[in-house]
Amino acid sequence: MKRLALLLALAATTTTHAAPPESFWRALHLVETSGRHGPILGDNGRSLGPLQISRAYFTDSRVGGTYEQVTDLGFARKVVTAYLQRYAPQAWAAGDVVTLARIHNGGVNGAKKTATIKYGEKVARLCK
Repeated sequence: MKRLALLLALAATTTTHAAPPESFWRALHLVETSGRHGPILGDNGRSLGPLQISRAYFTDSRVGGTYEQVTDLGFARKVVTAYLQRYAPQAWAAGDVVTLARIHNGGVNGAKKTATIKYGEKVARLCK
């Protein structure tokens, strides 16, 4: 019993450090803003920055700072990381770029929405 608990604890520790491949970030950036940087407005002004983060997404990520900081790619990646680790920990640990992309695009339940299927596939194609 103790050995099983130790193995489960080790597995949990290992997965917290897992992450999607670097190609996921490049693909997400390309799909969202064609790789542009800065204060890019999208979704009729509802999203901001190179990864097109909404104010609600930023708040839900629980990353400190201000919403306007999402115009910086490095900061935007921190926000997306926090959001995806919170709402899709298994997909994050597995590097499941389709599920991660769909949740980024469609919110907490984005992986269940038909409207996000093509988005997820496009990100996955660009990861290769």
